[in-house]
Amino acid sequence: MKISLLLTGNELMSGDTVDSNSAYIAQSLKDLGQVPYIKKVVGDDLTLLVESITELSAVSDVLVINGGLGPTVDDLTALALARATSTSLQQHVDAIAHLERWAKPKGFMLTESNLKQAELPEGCEIIDNPVGSAVGFRCDHNGCLVLCTPGVPSEFKLMVEQQILPLIKEHGRLTETGLVTRLRLFGVTESGLQDIVNAKFPDWPAEVDLGFRVQLPVIEVKFTSFGDDAKALNLQWAQRFSDLFSDFVIGEDDTRLSQSLNRALESQGKSIVTAESCTGGAIAAGITSEAGASSVFHGGFVTYSNEMKTSALGVNPDTLEKYGAVSKETVIEMAEGALAVSEADLAVAISGIAGPTGGSESKKVGTVWIAWGCTGKIRARRFFLPIGRFAFQRTATAMAMDLVRRELLGLDTTVDYFSELKRRH
Repeated sequence: MKISLLLTGNELMSGDTVDSNSAYIAQSLKDLGQVPYIKKVVGDDLTLLVESITELSAVSDVLVINGGLGPTVDDLTALALARATSTSLQQHVDAIAHLERWAKPKGFMLTESNLKQAELPEGCEIIDNPVGSAVGFRCDHNGCLVLCTPGVPSEFKLMVEQQILPLIKEHGRLTETGLVTRLRLFGVTESGLQDIVNAKFPDWPAEVDLGFRVQLPVIEVKFTSFGDDAKALNLQWAQRFSDLFSDFVIGEDDTRLSQSLNRALESQGKSIVTAESCTGGAIAAGITSEAGASSVFHGGFVTYSNEMKTSALGVNPDTLEKYGAVSKETVIEMAEGALAVSEADLAVAISGIAGPTGGSESKKVGTVWIAWGCTGKIRARRFFLPIGRFAFQRTATAMAMDLVRRELLGLDTTVDYFSELKRRH
């Protein structure tokens, strides 16, 4: 099939917004054995949009238009499609009903700008948006299925999964002959994985396509095969891969590291408390972002200053004076203090130098200490992450979660993150 993508918005042209949507749908189309035919990006220019819709619909089986469905004057997709199809805009009753359902629980009063999102080309059908205010819509033009979708990535991704891919599949009469298996790993690199696959699996079958995608802080590994005969091979080789990298695998499909940790805690009936400095509460935020976190999370402390480490967690001032805030001794006392003032079974504590300033010759920017464990059995490790501040905080947060996950599952907690594979193999 010839499936084309038309991305709209001045923010895409200027670079103020990075286009992640086209990458996402291109990856998703691979599950149907398809790749985009043409991708075009245009600004908020009505004439150019009309010309682009006319041009692409004439040479494509499917045209996915992304963006331009909002309530403001620069959201021009509906008007451009109406001009391209020689129809007029009209209030769509289903779109109005969607807006009302979206607004009511939020206590929003729909304005004239909001109602603009219900003005759609005559004769089109709406595509449900389960999250946002703007419905998608579809029509047939020049024998091409035109699908209009919102530009907000979180809304777009849900619609691709639930609406867009099934519509494309139905339009192209594509049969379900493929199988996609997904694993998510933490603590390894793409190159490390590929090197070991090359060394350990020289007979990797051509029928099973192996793909890697970085989704910080984890990596998604995807096994894709087409044809009924290849499905058994897919499962067989996905299992062999999983067995080889078992302690790095946090789950299947869209499993998050926080989700994997919470499941491990819940399965063992244990709870956790956090004591954070350099991550500013990110560990606690990750744990509590998961539904049902109240059954495993007791509470968290963000003790950024030495004074708070002492007053809130009982860290000995002499420890801070002698060893410093970023030290094995301090994080152990932070973890012990958090356990002492909570009823949690486990604690995780972290203190580091996120940078770009604050380091010294003995403790460079990027140094981080993590402590974890239960009362009477607290362990600590030092890591060095010479990366930017934001990446440092995300990576350190993920490491802290993973160390607790490994502890709960009886896995190796001396793992050398991101270089362990070279040592092992």
